[in-house]
Amino acid sequence: MNGRDLVRSIKTVGSAGATQGLRTVRAAWRTRRVDAAALPSRGAERARVPGSVQEVETAPGGGIIRFTRSELRIMVAVNGAVFWGWDGASPEPSYALAGRCPEPDTRAVLEPDKEGGWRVVAERVTVAVSRHGAVEVRTPGGVTLRRDLPPRWWEPVAGGTARWMQRSEVAADARFFGLGGRASGPRMRNGTYRLWNTDPGHAFGPGDDPLYITMPVQLVVADAATHLVFRDTSWGGTVTLREGEEGAGSGHDRAGTSELRMEGGPLRCWVVVGTPARVLLVWASLTGAPTLPPAWALGHHHARWGFGSEQEVRRIVAGYQERELPLDAVHLDIDHYDEHQVFTVDHERFPKLPLLAEELRRDGIRLVSIVDPAVKAAEGNAVYDSGTAEDAFVRDAAGRLVRGVVWPGEAVFPDFTHARVREWWGRLYEERLAQGFSGFWHDMNEPTSFAAFGETTLPRSARHVLEGRGGDHREAHNVYALCMARAAYDGLRELAPEERPFIFSRSGWVGMQRYGGTWSGDVATGWPGMRASLSLVLGLGLCGVPYSGPDVGGFDGNPSPELYLRWFQLGSYLPLFRTHASLRAGRREPWEFGTEVLEHARVALAERRRLLPYFVTLAHLARRTGAPYVRPLWWSAPEDRALRDCEDAFLLGDCLLVAPVLDRGAERRAVRLPRGRWYDTVTEKAYEGPGQVFLDAPLARIPVLARAGAVVPVRGDDGGLELEVWAPAPGRTGGGMVVQDAGDGWDEPELERYVTRWSGQRLVVEREGESGNSEPPHPVRVRGLGQG
Repeated sequence: MNGRDLVRSIKTVGSAGATQGLRTVRAAWRTRRVDAAALPSRGAERARVPGSVQEVETAPGGGIIRFTRSELRIMVAVNGAVFWGWDGASPEPSYALAGRCPEPDTRAVLEPDKEGGWRVVAERVTVAVSRHGAVEVRTPGGVTLRRDLPPRWWEPVAGGTARWMQRSEVAADARFFGLGGRASGPRMRNGTYRLWNTDPGHAFGPGDDPLYITMPVQLVVADAATHLVFRDTSWGGTVTLREGEEGAGSGHDRAGTSELRMEGGPLRCWVVVGTPARVLLVWASLTGAPTLPPAWALGHHHARWGFGSEQEVRRIVAGYQERELPLDAVHLDIDHYDEHQVFTVDHERFPKLPLLAEELRRDGIRLVSIVDPAVKAAEGNAVYDSGTAEDAFVRDAAGRLVRGVVWPGEAVFPDFTHARVREWWGRLYEERLAQGFSGFWHDMNEPTSFAAFGETTLPRSARHVLEGRGGDHREAHNVYALCMARAAYDGLRELAPEERPFIFSRSGWVGMQRYGGTWSGDVATGWPGMRASLSLVLGLGLCGVPYSGPDVGGFDGNPSPELYLRWFQLGSYLPLFRTHASLRAGRREPWEFGTEVLEHARVALAERRRLLPYFVTLAHLARRTGAPYVRPLWWSAPEDRALRDCEDAFLLGDCLLVAPVLDRGAERRAVRLPRGRWYDTVTEKAYEGPGQVFLDAPLARIPVLARAGAVVPVRGDDGGLELEVWAPAPGRTGGGMVVQDAGDGWDEPELERYVTRWSGQRLVVEREGESGNSEPPHPVRVRGLGQG
């Protein structure tokens, strides 16, 4: 939800609406005043560059290169990741890293390079440092993947935080991906992108930037190799990208460029080189394995801002049950709170919420609660009183509580960068569990504070503990939601140790996958909004956040039956499959769009239910390997330039290719295929890639293709696990992996590996084991035979 809805919901809020508007004006002026008083004026600045090499000190995995006016610490880790930090910056402390920094690779040695520079040679990468501080990352064969020019700092003469700039060059054929959740991607075009988590204040589309999750993470895909670069600072800044050109001008290539400008913080960098799969594996080892959602969270969720009573929830659930439509979770928005106060219930509209939750759970449906960080600043509010006793709330430079305006009115904000505050907040989820909630939906946690003008967040001068280091909101803003998610996750592990927590968060930062996932936020209803929602899922997956999805149908407005159905079909193949809408938006129940849409939506829901074992497998593989469920078509062939430019289709794991319909009126569409044989999963017709094919896309379905040789775990007609095997091309082999979820607890299920091959005219499907291959323990259904 967003600031515009504040105005639209005045009738719902009642007479408080006008008061709320006045509060936003006062809040904006208050923020301006406190920042003017507390933030130092930059005044005169002096520019600085490293200078030239003066001396070198070797260390395991690298060493320290001292320049005239700075020093560069460089280290190659045992997992192949490369770290460097200027001005003595070390890998720690860091909100991004999971645990301690990896150990250095003692085989990597810092040695002299030509022309007075130095280099570190490792198994998978070479890092060369020029005598003036340019840093090059090269493949083992000597191909330069990126060149970071010497950085520049601008330091206030009177003292304070230095801002800095780093300009980098990449190959002319390289393409940029990542930077968190961006609506204009997944491939990032030429332009400037802001690194500051932001509630846009309206339902967004492809032209809106920044959004709720910004990350200084780029995945750069080029012919020579793929590499990920992460600038580990949570301060705000901008990234300006410009793709290169081959044969530009006089026939010479023009390099692509990336220019990063940061308002402060350390200048430190991680780089990982390899195939996309290896890069994401190492990235997960650095920033943490994605948490495993409970199996039910991979089903269908229904949400709405406006389920105003238990009766309305029961009516919606009954609508699904009467029509025999699968439903796994119902989400309650702020309207179930008592006067919008977090960790409360409106007992007039929800008098028996625990009983409702219990009844729904017996039918296999979980309740999910919204949780906002803002706490109503009023004595008698239990959360405010206990937080005050804990000294839990953010203060300004003068020691006064920072007050903002959110849904409950004047509010204060917990400082989640303090371990003691996180522990206090985590204990508050006991109330939610007692109400029967099984999952938690973090909203408004950029954090957002309504303001009539200026930025809709906390003052930049607001003070934060930052794990004891101390600092202000300029450094804490981007990690605020990450720390809130950590508080909830750790608290739920203590309160319900037998169950995997389910948390998804509107905002976050690098490492948020350790605690849960995310969703699109308030995406605009319309065909561009649907396209933007797919961009977000793909881009976040490449930044290490594999579990996400959009508001199916869009947050605002009234989708046409066709738009709703096409979005519903897309959502049924995304990790988080959730319908949701604003208070004043049109309905999102499938039966509200007519009989034809209902029947087609039923098919999509049935297929999602059938594919749940595959989604469970992808979730376990994401935790073990860092690979996203939803992958760009170039995932296994990054050297294929045509695939790099394809943004309207995706791979679901290794086995399936999904080609959603993203344009009004389309009943046929072009699909770019990676190399190999692919089968239409409805007609079983075979197509050969690489290349482009045209496929029928009637209103009843979107094109989905299966890779030849794939083994896809599905739910059989009897509810048990079945292996759907797609015949390999003649003379070829295939295979797949299956992980059966052992429940919503912490048991580690076995990874089952299967191979498919031809033995004469007979297709053989076997399970691989340490003692040899054996017959599969599950029923096998072979598809695609006779298509050779």
